[in-house]
Amino acid sequence: MSMLVVVAAAAAFALASVGGGLYEFLVVDPFWPKRPDLIQPARGGISRKRFWISIHVAFELTLIAAIVLAWSQPSVRDPLLVAVVSHAVMRVWSGFDFIPKALAFEKADPGEVSLSKAQAWTRRSRLRLPLDLITCGGMLTAFVAAARLG
Repeated sequence: MSMLVVVAAAAAFALASVGGGLYEFLVVDPFWPKRPDLIQPARGGISRKRFWISIHVAFELTLIAAIVLAWSQPSVRDPLLVAVVSHAVMRVWSGFDFIPKALAFEKADPGEVSLSKAQAWTRRSRLRLPLDLITCGGMLTAFVAAARLG
């Protein structure tokens, strides 16, 4: 498979991730703190992990493949490495902070979810967007560089 195709796929998955984040904080996050059942699959709410697990796995696998294929091309490799670092920071931060709290909100009795804690989570979650944008910037820069190489 060509480097350009793999970089393009990884960039598409990175962009889909930003789209998912925008959807969450524009459509879901304004409402679920007052209605926790909206994010509780066991109570008929949405399952955010269906999207996030699949998009992260797809992105990370194609990103690794893109780095392997582009390693000898610094104009492509370097922006891919920027994407790796920003994505890794976001994933580590999410793994230690956001994901455990999100899972707790999903499992809690809706009447016992603290509105202030839920709203604080949604506000802090928006801070991940700049990292996602850096990741996308690196991916799009790598895509342009790969396209120029042919």
